[in-house]
Order: sequence, then C-alpha cells, then structure tokens
Amino acid sequence: MPELAEQAAAARRGRPPGTSARELELIALRLFTEHGFDDTTVEQIAAAAGVSRRTFFRYFDTKSDVLWHAFDGEVAALRRAFGAVPAGLPLMAAISQVVVSVNRYRAEDIPELRTRMNLIGSVPALQASAAHHYDAWERAVSEYAGRRLGQPATALQPLAVGRATLAVCRAAYDRWLEAGDADLTVYLDQALSALAAGFAGR
Repeated sequence: MPELAEQAAAARRGRPPGTSARELELIALRLFTEHGFDDTTVEQIAAAAGVSRRTFFRYFDTKSDVLWHAFDGEVAALRRAFGAVPAGLPLMAAISQVVVSVNRYRAEDIPELRTRMNLIGSVPALQASAAHHYDAWERAVSEYAGRRLGQPATALQPLAVGRATLAVCRAAYDRWLEAGDADLTVYLDQALSALAAGFAGR
C-alpha cells in the first residue's frame, strides 16, 4: 500500500513515521518562505516531514490551515483566559488584560510570528481564508461580553464589542509588523486603551 511504503521509506531515512501539527507548521513556514505559498504543495510539505499526503490531511483540511494553526490556538487561549478573569474588573479592562496576556511572545518566537503574519497579510489565498478564523476570535470576545452584560453574544452591544476589539487588534498587529519598534503588547495595549476610552480627545 502506498502509505505503508512511504512510511517504510521514511524509516529508512532515519525519520519517524509520525509527525505533529506543530512540526508540519514549522516545515510549511520554511517552505513558504523559501518558495512562496502558491508554489509550495502539500506533497512537498509532507515529504519534508517524512510523512504521506494523507497524514498531512489528518491534521489540516487545507494548505492554508497550516498558517492558522497558532491563531486558532490563540482563540482557545482567549476562551480559557476569559473564564479566569477576576470578578469586578471593568469589561473593557478585562478584555484588554486577556488579549494582551495571550499575545505575549518570547523573543525567540518573534521571527516566526512575523513570518506567519506577513504571509497571511500578503497572500490572496490566505486572506480569503481569514474570515472563518477572525470570526472565531471575534465570537470569543462577544461571548464574554454577552456574559458580562447578561445578553446573548449576538445582541448588538456584545457583537459591537467583539467586532471593535478585533478591528483595533488587527490595526495594532499591522502597525507592529510595519514599525516593529516595540513589543507587540505595547501596540495592543495602546489600541485597546483607546477603544476603552471611546477614542476621546484623539
């Protein structure tokens, strides 16, 4: 069978027959950087990982999903952090605290983050896949706002909070990618503080 043959070949090359989503993500990032997103195939990513094409699709539905793996992990982290917000913290202060906390990166992780975000922002195929992932991020915020306000997440105010938060955070990411003269959390904190103040006096 083809997959067994590929696994046997991988074993002979000294590679383990299995892999992980994280390993595939790192390999894909390297290949996208070297050859471009459009010119890198799933087969090339799988081959570099020493696994089959079928194994790749056990982890990801599409090639573009590889680059959203870390972002989707951030959505899960947001949900967990919202569940641990101290009682009595004002709504927007709580949202700012959570968003900033889940966007703290080690210095050694910054180049990878920049590579991923630059790809997402510059490749049309990745931009087209963004809506689903951004919607999930927005819903995490709207659901928390809804709980705090005693309203459904789809009510006007929670929905507005979620969408406005996503918008200012994307603006912060864009400025950070362009300028890069401070930590990402500085940009996020400034953008979210301005939102909380209603951009008053600005």
